[in-house]
Amino acid sequence: MSKKPIIGITMGDAAGVGPEVIVKSLQHKEVYEQAHPVVIGDANMLKRAADILDVEITVKSFDHQADFTETAFGEIACVDLDLLPENLPFGEVSADAGNAAFQYLKTAIELANEKKIDAICTAPLNKEALHKGGHIYPGHTEILAELTDTKDFSMMLSSPKLKVIHVTTHMGLIDAINSIEPERVYNVIRLAHDTLYKSGIKQPKIGVCGINPHAGENGLFGNGEEEEKIDPAIQRAKKEGIDVEGALPADTLFFRAQRGDFDIVVAMYHDQGHGPIKVLGLEAGVNITVGLPIIRTSVDHGTAFDIAGKGMVDDGSMIEAIHQAIELSPEK
Repeated sequence: MSKKPIIGITMGDAAGVGPEVIVKSLQHKEVYEQAHPVVIGDANMLKRAADILDVEITVKSFDHQADFTETAFGEIACVDLDLLPENLPFGEVSADAGNAAFQYLKTAIELANEKKIDAICTAPLNKEALHKGGHIYPGHTEILAELTDTKDFSMMLSSPKLKVIHVTTHMGLIDAINSIEPERVYNVIRLAHDTLYKSGIKQPKIGVCGINPHAGENGLFGNGEEEEKIDPAIQRAKKEGIDVEGALPADTLFFRAQRGDFDIVVAMYHDQGHGPIKVLGLEAGVNITVGLPIIRTSVDHGTAFDIAGKGMVDDGSMIEAIHQAIELSPEK
């Protein structure tokens, strides 16, 4: 990469740990050696976070058309939307913070579409606050999909030992099972293959979870969901030359994947995929939305209202999310 990418970091819900995580992660000099970070949020929230963490930084406010390469280590560039009061309470659901989190992301998408930034890295938002702020979405992924007019997308979780991509995410378990169809399963298998291929894995090995215990065990459990909803997708993908296996029992598939038998696991629903990743360690997990026309990575933890404002944050997931955004950014 001949030029360093510009990584837009959205602040998320400022009543949570987002501002602190961002400030702490930007204390690492290697971030500035690899990229030009710019925060989309409220400058005052960053300054408050720096005070809480007892770190010396200079926050420089920019407008949308600024040159975001003009900051150096020790400075934080901020597209300052100035939406929140300086005394915003920590750890409380706030309509103002929910609306601000949406506006930060919307602005970042606009900057990405205008090629002002090369990738988006998101701090966590709070879904209840988002809804109170007037934006009825399940989460970041669905906002990104709608605002980029993307129909075929999925959430991928990445950690050093395991990658997982989801067929369904933010819906109840019964609704998730009812919504699973062969076309969707095939599309997610294809997204998994294409994403890993672009990352340099020429023949990705993909393992697909079943829905029922023991993947149905030939009809012993469930009502034939594996045969009806998953098997046709796997056969279609195999005919196209994709190295895919399933439907496999989830309880053993994740073990085999982290051992190295598979490059990625296709999970059928939210907790089936999130649980193993989070057991392996929240501090190293990264959320990547695949299928979008722009690059988006995220921390794989929530707003952590219980520790917000206490200077207790771990920035490991944010550092990894920034590094993933750098790696996925288009070459200059």
